Amino acid sequence: MPLATIANDKIRNVAIIAHVDHGKTTLVDAMFRRSGVFREGQAVDERLMDNMDLERERGITIAAKNCSVQWRGVKINIIDTPGHADFGGEVERALSMADGALLLVDASEGPLPQTRFVLEKTLAAGLPVIVVINKIDRKDARAAVVLDQVYDLFIDLDADDVQLDFPFLYAIGRDGIARLHADDDNDNLDPLLDQILEKIPPPTHRPDAPFQMLVSDLGYSEYLGRLAVGRVANGRARIKENLVCIGADGVARPLKVACLQTYQGTALVETADADPGDIVVLAGIEEVRIGDTIGTAGGHKALPRIRVDEPTVAMRFTINTSPFAGREGRYSQSRHLRERLFKETLRNVALQVEETDNREVFLVKGRGEFQLAIFIETMRREGFELAVGRPEVIYKERDGVRLEPMERLFVDCDEGFLGAVTEKLSLRKGQMTNLINHGSGRVRIEFTIPARGLIGYRDEFLTDTKGTGLLNTIFAGYDTFRGDIPGRFTGSIVSDRQGAAVAYALFNLEPRGQMFVRPGEPVYEGMIFGEHNRAVDLNANPCKEKKLTNMRASGHDENVILAPVKPMTLEWAIHFIREDEMVEVTPKSIRLRKTILSAGQRHRSRGNGV
Repeated sequence: MPLATIANDKIRNVAIIAHVDHGKTTLVDAMFRRSGVFREGQAVDERLMDNMDLERERGITIAAKNCSVQWRGVKINIIDTPGHADFGGEVERALSMADGALLLVDASEGPLPQTRFVLEKTLAAGLPVIVVINKIDRKDARAAVVLDQVYDLFIDLDADDVQLDFPFLYAIGRDGIARLHADDDNDNLDPLLDQILEKIPPPTHRPDAPFQMLVSDLGYSEYLGRLAVGRVANGRARIKENLVCIGADGVARPLKVACLQTYQGTALVETADADPGDIVVLAGIEEVRIGDTIGTAGGHKALPRIRVDEPTVAMRFTINTSPFAGREGRYSQSRHLRERLFKETLRNVALQVEETDNREVFLVKGRGEFQLAIFIETMRREGFELAVGRPEVIYKERDGVRLEPMERLFVDCDEGFLGAVTEKLSLRKGQMTNLINHGSGRVRIEFTIPARGLIGYRDEFLTDTKGTGLLNTIFAGYDTFRGDIPGRFTGSIVSDRQGAAVAYALFNLEPRGQMFVRPGEPVYEGMIFGEHNRAVDLNANPCKEKKLTNMRASGHDENVILAPVKPMTLEWAIHFIREDEMVEVTPKSIRLRKTILSAGQRHRSRGNGV
């Protein structure tokens, strides 16, 4: 008979979950300092775990990351997770390595949509939760009210009696302070670290079982090749051992452990073997995917694979076919694009890539437009040139009824903006489900709205609320198609030739709309260089110079004053384009263009109904 499971009391695996900007990564920094990862007086960057340039620029966590601290002789493996729902795949694979979670909630803002999203995933995984009411030093903190809201959220998510009896603490993560009671005078993180040891269960394993590890993340080393990251479920991992990797097809592929590493602080250190329950990094196999099981040859058995929510948004990625192709990037060929897209699916379980009839066009599916925009921005920084189409939602059909992905939308804004917000959202087929007036001049409104209705709305929302509104969404499943949504009410001003934009031409076109280019910038036929005031497109010449006459010098009147040009951002460009338009993305430029560059061909295609 197999022996019962036993616990490895020298290890704890805990995921830190929260809404965006509620202090996860800052709290991890404080845990590093308190546990002695940093020596006294050592200069350390803030938000050390956010090591991607995009994460530091945007102040969000995009990819889940691992680290560890030592506390009272116990190794605590910490998994820092994203708070944005578009990166839900990262949350799900992070939870596959954890035995419990720390839920951070802002003492002023309380539980927000992504709090609900990450907590729902955690409760579904059956993990115990320690609640941390963070930022209790804020002037508008309302810790007692927020704690009641957290209880309501647990109840709303059908938490069982054990999950509902969660321990809670109060914290100032930035200052490294945790307290069991709000009025304590404790000035360190000891209570939180002690609670992790006491309330988060140690990992368990069967002592008679062969080695098993579920691959939850992938990495790459120039020296070691592909790296598989995961928690040891049973047995012990040893260097130079012969193992097998079981893929989604159930086939066991042999591998030999070339290198074995574990986390020590934020660094990886080599080890000869690893204990059951520990999170390890294993090198020695190239053909490995997230969700695969690595086990002992002969006695192998696959563990349940990581399952993630299916994608709801798709975009077309293609090579850059503009006249400027190849000028600004290192990778512009279709084979480079194909390799990079499929490489991303190895690391990102929430992303899917499909080939189309055109070998130069790929359909990329993800959780949301923000996730795809971050991926595109990452590619352009790596030196890729590409063109992408407008985001489109993925429809379903059930019993002959067309279904579309829906979102629960949460808006927090000043009362004065309520009318403008509700009017815009009703045009986008949003339906109000709740309205709460805080009595402080701000209101919180909840809507259900089609996912396609939110494409391009965030910029409008910030304009309508003068930058003071908060907007959050969470996926709400599929529902009946709600009808057509009005698109952009303006057209595009399209260049009819290649050259350099001229101030004289742009000045004379300004009454027709807003310009996107400055004098001297290169343009080409089919490139969109402005937004037309009317709903139709306008083909124009941005390179037209003033004619020389015998009455005036050619330079006379050239000192025209042009309206400021709005900076072109990737997210804005993706939202702006129509179905027959694309965004050209290079490491140095973001340009808008027509899918068909030639004005004559566009005219003929419209005549043929294409």
